[in-house]
Amino acid sequence: MKRTKKLLCLLLVVFLSLFLISCEKNDNSNRNSGADEKLKVHYIDVGQGDSELIQVNGKSILIDAGTSDKKSLDYLKSLGITRLDYVIATHPHEDHIGSMDDVIINYDIGSFYAPKVTTTTKTYENMIDALKYKGLKINVPKTGEKINIGNSVLTFLAPNSSKYDDLNNYSIVIKLEFGGTSFIFMGDAEDISENEILAKQLDIQADVLKVGHHGSHSSTTQAFIDKVNPKYTVISCEKGNDYGHPHKETIDKLNKKNIKVFRTDIQGTIIATSNGESIKFNVDSVDKKANVSGNELKKASNK
Repeated sequence: MKRTKKLLCLLLVVFLSLFLISCEKNDNSNRNSGADEKLKVHYIDVGQGDSELIQVNGKSILIDAGTSDKKSLDYLKSLGITRLDYVIATHPHEDHIGSMDDVIINYDIGSFYAPKVTTTTKTYENMIDALKYKGLKINVPKTGEKINIGNSVLTFLAPNSSKYDDLNNYSIVIKLEFGGTSFIFMGDAEDISENEILAKQLDIQADVLKVGHHGSHSSTTQAFIDKVNPKYTVISCEKGNDYGHPHKETIDKLNKKNIKVFRTDIQGTIIATSNGESIKFNVDSVDKKANVSGNELKKASNK
């Protein structure tokens, strides 16, 4: 009888020990899985256009789709993307929605966002036709509206008016927060939209700023760049483009503040990876001496 009791006690001790070890392993596993979570932002080289892919918490978010040459679509396919949980067309210019109809047709899409503005261009009509074909409706975001994606938050910052003279200012502006890191995507929002965002005293401090309107002098006012106070900026444009993007005025502001600059016209696709505490890029930032305006870069290339 005594031997049976001793045996039972021993078995109980072994069971409790194994249980505690299992709990500790699971706890460590959960902590490690959180630490291993990463956010990836792909600033896709689509030439003279805009397209960004965000991958976070197993979700994929596409902002714009570049021109009609399908570079954005080809890039998505190269990554093996099978579903886009959120798609955002910042505004209806061809260099931002040129391939949007192809993206819509080729992918299962969760939610589609666009500003409340229409145009009569064939590009816009193609996008609308594709949405109808897939049975998707357009969600028009409101300023301050948030989308929670796991431990990340996407907040809409603009547009803040119902009517603008320039389509650029209808651009949906987005802030993405992941842990202690943050990113802003400007579309082609110009100084008018930037001033509205500042007037609303929205939280726009961010580590990475996707510069508005391809680095045009019409965007990135001094007041706005001072308020965002980014460590890094990304400019999406094509080498030798006819607009001279990025313009000297914008480059001078960024260089003066010693902000690290990444450019698709010089470096191709830029990929930023965040672990929630720090951000790393797939390439080094552009050297200050090489960070010149589009026109200056074009002249240097032609020599």
